[in-house]
Amino acid sequence: MLEIRNLHARVEGKEILNGINLTIGPGEVHVLMGPNGSGKSTLSNVLVGNPKYEVTEGSILFHGRDLLALSPEDRAHEGIFMSFQAPIEIPGVSMTNFLRAALNAKRKYFGQDPIPAADFLRMLKEKRKLVGLDAHFMSRGVNEGFSGGERKRNEIFQMAVLEPCFSILDETDSGLDVDALRIVAEGFNRLRTPRTSAMVITHYQRMLDYLKPDFVHVLVKGRIVKEGTADLGYEIEEKGFDWIIKEVEA
Repeated sequence: MLEIRNLHARVEGKEILNGINLTIGPGEVHVLMGPNGSGKSTLSNVLVGNPKYEVTEGSILFHGRDLLALSPEDRAHEGIFMSFQAPIEIPGVSMTNFLRAALNAKRKYFGQDPIPAADFLRMLKEKRKLVGLDAHFMSRGVNEGFSGGERKRNEIFQMAVLEPCFSILDETDSGLDVDALRIVAEGFNRLRTPRTSAMVITHYQRMLDYLKPDFVHVLVKGRIVKEGTADLGYEIEEKGFDWIIKEVEA
């Protein structure tokens, strides 16, 4: 599904990624871990096409297509979704209108007619149940007045509506209490299929408990320096990153 080869990228003139190689297949969940500043969020921003981030070398293929040649909008339509660390508010734009516009833009991209209003409202009702969002959230501005947990649940709700094939969760667990984390993780797990994949950025072992990833990758100074199963994540939780950094520098 996703093939990253020798990826180098910089932001504001500073080189952050220094040769990322990563392959993610259909149905797989990959976790990225690493010290702050190691390049995890930079990689996410490069994948979704944030214009602040400049790719200086390497390639990214998504379903065999050159991802770097696609605009951010087309990447989203093709099935890439990102759940942000700190989702922003969009006052004055209701959740219902926001999601209907996003879904219809995707349908237009694929030559489909807009979704009928009745069908759309029925779908929203079904998807809301996945993450425990009440109906009154639909009339409020996007994330306006939402708590941290509500914002994160809203991100997973958007993912449920848009049905991406590749999702990026950038520290979605940050700031969540135990109950909110469980709701978000369970909602994400219900959306997993043999055809969808995800890249999850986290610092915490508890996310591994819920998601049960297929692979864990450790980034240090813009490179993947160690890979393994979920057991690697638990080892990091116990011992930190210092032992891995020492291995790299040895």
